[in-house]
Amino acid sequence: MLYDCAIIGGGPAGLNAALVLGRARRNVILFDDSRPRNEVTRQTHGFITRDGVSPGEFRQAAYRDLSRYASVLCKPERVVSVNRTSTFRLTTDRGECYVARTVLLASGLREALPSIRHIHEYYGSSLFSCPYCDGWERLDEPLVVISEQPLAYHMARTVRQWSRDLIVCTNGKPALTDDQRQALRRKGVGLYEQPIRCLNGEQGQLKSSLLEDGTELRRTGGFVETAWFQAAPFGEALGCRSNPLGGLAIDSLGRTSVAGVYAAGDTCAIAPSQLIVAAAEGSRAAIGINSDLIHADF
Repeated sequence: MLYDCAIIGGGPAGLNAALVLGRARRNVILFDDSRPRNEVTRQTHGFITRDGVSPGEFRQAAYRDLSRYASVLCKPERVVSVNRTSTFRLTTDRGECYVARTVLLASGLREALPSIRHIHEYYGSSLFSCPYCDGWERLDEPLVVISEQPLAYHMARTVRQWSRDLIVCTNGKPALTDDQRQALRRKGVGLYEQPIRCLNGEQGQLKSSLLEDGTELRRTGGFVETAWFQAAPFGEALGCRSNPLGGLAIDSLGRTSVAGVYAAGDTCAIAPSQLIVAAAEGSRAAIGINSDLIHADF
């Protein structure tokens, strides 16, 4: 069977794109290997009518919605290769092959946390990546921003909106300029640029950060800047251009630089990285795909 679109990735972008294309009466196949970037997250916020929903609950509700549309087929398989001729040929980890007129890349990004002992024990429970998703739940607590990257200053300024009891730890990396240091100090933000020996706490709840010089910083939670990289290699393999943030470059309707290849959600590294934003980008890409298919058919 020749599908109108093959969607790689079952996150909010891919799921919402499948919904919109299903409602456009397109034959769609969606591949979901059930490895979402937010799998450590207990709740997601900022999506009206879905505030506080867990990622698992969101996905279950999404698949219930998609089950109403007979032209949408969901496959719990991982795509391992995508080859382009006049169409796109996708091969999965089960050795199955599928052919589609267009491809939507929505496999998202993977995160790399700073190399700090025990950090994985608290990530998703009391250490988070997005204050817009989890900031309100930590309001007025003693918080830490852990960042080795130039975005440390931006993150600190943002988190300070939720708590004035704030410190920044750069784990021994030169993440701040002199002007940024002075600006944060004027606002009462503590700066610790020594390496971090480890994080301490219990049952996922942070209690303190221990620096290499023995300084213990009592904190109950915070935010951490992560490094991002593409979760799947298909954009690069197909020759799609990248944007300055390391995502795939797209136009206003999700088109990449390669005809027939579209991208949406975290795959494009569009900020802010929120569930509601990714879902909206999936919808927009689906409209672009359907519009281009209509144009080709006419």
